[in-house]
Parts: sequence; structure tokens; C-alpha cells
Amino acid sequence: MGLPRCVTLWEAGPRDGLQNEPGVVPTAIKVELIERLADCGLTHIEATSFVSPKWVPQMGDHAEVMAQLKPRPGVLHQVLTPNMRGYEAARAAGAEAIGVFAAASESFSRRNIDCGIEESIERFRPVVEAARRDGVKVRGFVSVVVGCPFEGDIPPQQTAKVARQLYDLGCDDIGLGDTIGVGTPGKIKAMIEACARLVPLEALGGHFHDTYGQALANTLAALECGIARHDASIAGLGGCPYAPGATGNVATEDLVYMLDGLGIQTGVDLKKLVQTAWWISDRLGRPPASRVAKAMKSKCL
Repeated sequence: MGLPRCVTLWEAGPRDGLQNEPGVVPTAIKVELIERLADCGLTHIEATSFVSPKWVPQMGDHAEVMAQLKPRPGVLHQVLTPNMRGYEAARAAGAEAIGVFAAASESFSRRNIDCGIEESIERFRPVVEAARRDGVKVRGFVSVVVGCPFEGDIPPQQTAKVARQLYDLGCDDIGLGDTIGVGTPGKIKAMIEACARLVPLEALGGHFHDTYGQALANTLAALECGIARHDASIAGLGGCPYAPGATGNVATEDLVYMLDGLGIQTGVDLKKLVQTAWWISDRLGRPPASRVAKAMKSKCL
């Protein structure tokens, strides 16, 4: 099937996962989670988000998290910076990689970041320009790439257009997010094919939520298209505050189990992932959403 020989995993749990918790997770637990994930072999980790605590109180300790993280050679801690104020705060905290979010749906864009798609692109322009000037890596994200909770199905060409706009801004790579998890392999392939006509395939990544149990199938479809960058969240943590009913990302340990079975290299230790999934789940007071974490518990703990 022409699958990639190796895949780069972006761990979204500390940010995309914990921001959806009903209560604020203590800073010390966030920091230890990030350190444990790095110990598993993950080299790209979303650490926090420099947004207003008024809107996302779970990420209100962003500066404290960054201050307590130990620099690790080969490990990139990415943060979200939706505007210049967030970018400046992130740089003051020592961030070396940032992310900006757009949406393929006008309605979702307005619900998520309080502006339309075109306005969001212009809002990100000075952020990306400053990051490029400062030598900071930039990741662009497109939300609701195949389906929106407010507009329904999203045409592949619409997603491709937004992906191209972010790429033209200067984003190093583009994460394609099935935010509400309604995608199926056929829809995912059609969307990726449309995006790959406008953006180099090597600059595209997958970000699939598991609301309908399709995340692994959709990841395999993306792999078959040649996508070698994939987001995942430890223990299947996450969701989206602005997408009713959306559940978490594909669990990192579930994805690594599948990739190991396909002979695709990740550099990630599955046993340590399972241990970390149970560690954070115990602190959140519930079992992991991950099938692999549950199946391997007796072998790893």
C-alpha cells in the first residue's frame, strides 16, 4: 500500500486533552505528564496554550508550565498562540514552536475564535511573520476538515483552500483536524487528495478524533495517502469546547500499537505509553478511553 516507513507523532494530550477537562489540572501534574511523555520517546509535544484564562481557564498556568519544563535535546514543546499578545507571552516564556488555528467552516471559525475564516488568516499573519523572523517553528491547524457541527459536510476543496492559505502564510506544516470525528476513510482520502493538490504532501498531517470510532481507520487511510505526521492524545484525552459531542483524539497508545503492527517506526515505547495513560487517568479519576491501555494494563503495571 506504500505506507510510510516511519511516522512522526505529535502528542496532543497536555494541551488538546487537558483543556477539555471540567476542572483545572494542577500545574505539577501537567509538567510531570509532559516529562513522562518525553520519557516514552515522543519528540513533539503540545505543552500548553497561550490564550486568555477567561476563555480557557484550564490553560491559565501556561507560563508556569513552560517555566517548569526541563529542556530536552530533540524534544519540541509546542504552544498555541492565537494572536500577537499570545505570541509575545509565549516567547517571553521561551517557546520555540507555536501553533495557529483556522477552520474549514465559517460558522465553526466564529464559534471557536470569534471571527470568520479570512479575518482569522489575517489575524495570524503578524504572528507567523514574527515567528519566522525569530526562528520559531510554526504549525498551522485546520479544524472541522470533513464535517462541522453547525454546517454539516465540508467540501474537500474548502478545506484545501484554507490549508493553502496557512501554508502561504509560512506555516511549516498543516495539521488536518477531523474535530468532531465524523470522518470515514473515503471522506478522509478525498479531503487529503484535495489538500495535496495545493500543499506539498510532506507538509500535511492528520488529527483525527474518535467520536464515531473511526480514528484508527481514518489514520490508516491517511497513511495510505502518504501522510507521515499524526496527532494523538495519551489515554484518548480531549474533545473540543466548541464542538458539542466531540470526544478525544485517537489514543496515542492505540495508534502506536497499530503502527507497530504495520512495521512503521515511531521511536515510542508502547509499554511506557500504557503506564503513562493509566498514570494520568488515575489522577483524573477515570479509566483511559484507550482499548490498548485497558488490554495491556496487567502486562504493564
